[in-house]
Amino acid sequence: MESRKFVDTKIKRSIANQAEQTDQRTLALWAADCADRVLASFEAERPGDQRPRLAIEAARAWVRGEVSMAAARAAAFAAHHAAREAGHASASAAARAAGHAAATAHVAGHAAHSATYAAKAMAYAACDAEAAKAKTELERQWQLSRLLELGSNR
Repeated sequence: MESRKFVDTKIKRSIANQAEQTDQRTLALWAADCADRVLASFEAERPGDQRPRLAIEAARAWVRGEVSMAAARAAAFAAHHAAREAGHASASAAARAAGHAAATAHVAGHAAHSATYAAKAMAYAACDAEAAKAKTELERQWQLSRLLELGSNR
C-alpha cells in the first residue's frame, strides 16, 4: 500500500477544542458526516465491501437509539478490518474514518480520529503534495464548520 506523509493543518487544534465541548451524540453524527464524505474512495476500490458504509450507518443509528453501543462498536471493528484489506492508502483511511465514526458510540474521542482519517483519505487521493495540502486544508475547514453547525442545532 503506497502512501505519502500526511501533514495536518493548524485548524486541527480548533477542531479538537470544539469537540471537547460537544456532546457524544453530536460528535457521532459529525464523525459519520466526515466519514461519509470520503466513503467513495473506499467503495471505488472495494465496491462489494459494505463494512465501512455499515459502520457509518451504525453511528447514525446509535444516535437515534436504534442500535446498542455494542452493535456500533462491532461495526467499527468490521470497518477497521476492511481498512486493513484495502490496497490504497486513501481507501484504507476512508474505512478507518468510518470505523472511528461507529466507535464514537463507545468513546467520544473516536470522533476526532474519524475526522483526521477523513482528511488523510482526501490527502492520499491527491495527485501531489501541494494538492494534498490544499485538500487537507479545505476538508479541515469543512469539518470545523460542520461541527459548529451540528453543535448549534442540538
